[in-house]
Amino acid sequence: MTDLSAIFKAYDIRGTYPDQINEGLCRAIGSAFASYVGTASICVARDMRPSGVALIAAFSEGARAVGVNVVDLGLASTDFLYFAAGKLDMPGAMFTASHNPAQYNGIKLCLAGAKPVGRDTGLGEIERATLSYLANPAQGISGVESSVEMLEAFASHVHSFVDLAALTPLKVVCDTANGMGGLIAPLVFHDLPFDVEILYPELDGTFPNHPADPIQAENLVDLQRRVLETGADIGLAFDGDADRVFLIDEKAQPISGSLTTALVASAMLKRDPGSSILYNLICSKVVPEVIVENGGIGVRTQVGHSFIKQIMAETGAVFGGEHSGHYYYRDNYKADSGIITALIVLEMRCRSGESMSAMLAPFRRYWASGEINTEVASPADTVEAVAAALQAHGATMDRLDGLTVDNGDWWFNLRPSNTEPLLRLNVEAPDDISGAARVDEVIALIKSVGS
Repeated sequence: MTDLSAIFKAYDIRGTYPDQINEGLCRAIGSAFASYVGTASICVARDMRPSGVALIAAFSEGARAVGVNVVDLGLASTDFLYFAAGKLDMPGAMFTASHNPAQYNGIKLCLAGAKPVGRDTGLGEIERATLSYLANPAQGISGVESSVEMLEAFASHVHSFVDLAALTPLKVVCDTANGMGGLIAPLVFHDLPFDVEILYPELDGTFPNHPADPIQAENLVDLQRRVLETGADIGLAFDGDADRVFLIDEKAQPISGSLTTALVASAMLKRDPGSSILYNLICSKVVPEVIVENGGIGVRTQVGHSFIKQIMAETGAVFGGEHSGHYYYRDNYKADSGIITALIVLEMRCRSGESMSAMLAPFRRYWASGEINTEVASPADTVEAVAAALQAHGATMDRLDGLTVDNGDWWFNLRPSNTEPLLRLNVEAPDDISGAARVDEVIALIKSVGS
């Protein structure tokens, strides 16, 4: 391969196996990453995808060929890999394609201390070095491979985010979708006073039951049904590598990433009054409102973990949330974690004595469209054309990430996809009727100026 742009994304490496990502390529990436970080050792882990076994072996061989030792953590969730990279203070590579279908695999990379690696923070250099190692593979084998068991330490770390004595009996249903939540959830919930039922706990990277992509409503149906059948207090849906979690209340109603961000922000500000809280720009307006109401300082960011982790380091923010279900914690090496978020929400539920729907009622202030994708020939040019068309109307605009237009009682954000000829639209309005009309209005504008 001479063009790796199809698989080196904004925040990770991802493609189909074996045509886009394979053993030969991973060996070169291993050499490139190990050379780039310049440390004596790196740690590696993988999710349950069948191709991961061969890919991680090739990557480790490539790293050892440039004299770097490899510590193998085995099967893991992505947030466990970040924990290990923080605890061991060494760079890490997680083999996963997250929520993508079975034919995909990929690598999420981080530096020592779980610091992010993205397009502008090392991934571009690693891509260029990979091309070099593909042409001239490293020949040495001086690095040593070893393994370490850290799952129990990870469970203890997750538990440190709550007061275990405050937990009371609850009925919890988890849909782990045959992903890594099937390993992590039982470990974390063991010996806690919860009646936990796990749907599809078997680690199976072919995803025989449904895709491990809980942001899609159709993948929540089984969890919603089971929550109602069992009278559960809450449902938890994890994605394939279990770094994200989506919540379902006792009425089987989905809880958006924005509402979860607002809920957790309120809890974190009780523990750490006056702290900064990060939220990305497609989060609901309820998030900055709740931050202010609870005495915090809201900091609005671009979408994406590398931006959030960097700003968390700069501001000392205690917590950050994304509408997509990523939740970041200062005391988790600034990394995101689905299982930490789940446990914090469960503690809040135990303390409140209210149902989830009652707890969330004060936060349900607006209607949101969810992400709507529109295919256009040139996303960047279309965003500029939309901005020019709206300039004369006096709307408040900003360009932090794509185009955000605030019209007072409603707003929208329009961002080009990093990888496809798509525009991603998010609209928020006071209610569903006005919201639907605003969506139609913006999409009509996109199509009229689209190029």
